[in-house]
Amino acid sequence: MVCRKTALVISDSLGDTACDVVLAAAAQFDEGLFRIVRIPRVRDVGEVAAYLEPRLARGDALVAFHTIADAKLRSDLVSVLSAHGVMQVDLLGGAIGALARLTDAEPRGIPGAIHRTDERYFKRIEAMEYFVEHDDGRACDDLADADIVLIGVSRTSKTPLAMYLAYLGYKVANIPLAPGMEPPAALFEVDPAKLFGLTSRVDVIADIRERRLGDDMARAVAGSYADPLAVEAEMRDARALMGRLGCFVVRTDEKAIEESAAEIVAQLERVRAARARRAGADFERPQLS
Repeated sequence: MVCRKTALVISDSLGDTACDVVLAAAAQFDEGLFRIVRIPRVRDVGEVAAYLEPRLARGDALVAFHTIADAKLRSDLVSVLSAHGVMQVDLLGGAIGALARLTDAEPRGIPGAIHRTDERYFKRIEAMEYFVEHDDGRACDDLADADIVLIGVSRTSKTPLAMYLAYLGYKVANIPLAPGMEPPAALFEVDPAKLFGLTSRVDVIADIRERRLGDDMARAVAGSYADPLAVEAEMRDARALMGRLGCFVVRTDEKAIEESAAEIVAQLERVRAARARRAGADFERPQLS
C-alpha cells in the first residue's frame, strides 16, 4: 500500500476559511508533496474517527486543520485527534478565545456565521452590482454613490482591482484614461479621498498590450497602442490629471491585486480616521465670543 501525506480540513461549516489558510501555506511548498482533503459540516466526531482509522492503520501521515465554532464539538474533536496521534492546528478556537477574553463576552458558537445572509452579504451584492454597472467607464456621469473611483490608462489592472474591492463590499467605479479623450466631468466632483490613480511602469504596460494585440493585423489596427513612447505619453498625461484631481496614486506593477486593494483600503481608513478626529476637535472647540 502507498503511504499518503494528507492535510485534512475539518469544519462544522463549509471549511472555506480553513481551506484558504491551508492553500496559502501550501503555496510555500512544491506541488504534489501532499493532498488536501476536506470534511465539511461535521456534527459528530465519529465522522472524523471513521475517516482517520483506516488511513492511520495503513500508515498514512496526517495533519488536521480545523475550524469548529461549537465549543463542545471542538473539544471533542481535539480529544479524538489527540487520541489518534494526529497533528492538529486549531484555526478558530484560539481566535475565538482571545476575542472572548478581550470583550468578556460569550461566543455564540454558530457554524458558518461568517457566510450567513446578513447586512454584510447584501452590501457585498449591492457593491458587485454597482461594479458591473460602472466598469470600464460605464455610467461615469453618475459617481455620487461610489465609495472608490479608480482611474488609469489601459492595462493598469483597473477592472480586476475594482472587482476585488467590490467583493470586499465597496462600491467601485473605474474609468479608463485614453489619449484624446476628455475625462468625464463628474470625475471633478468626486471627493478626492475617494479617487485613486493607478500607475505602472511603461515597459510593463507596453508588454501586456503587446501580448494582448496578438497578430500583425491587430497591431496594424491598434496603431501605437503598445508603443512604449506612446505609453509614456499616456502615463505623463494621466499623472498630470491625477495631480489636478488630488488622487492617491497606487503603483500596480509587480503587485498582487490583494496588495493594491489593501493599500487603497488602508488609505481610505486613514482619511476617515483623520476626518473623525478633526470633527471631534471641531465639536469640542469652545466658541469664542
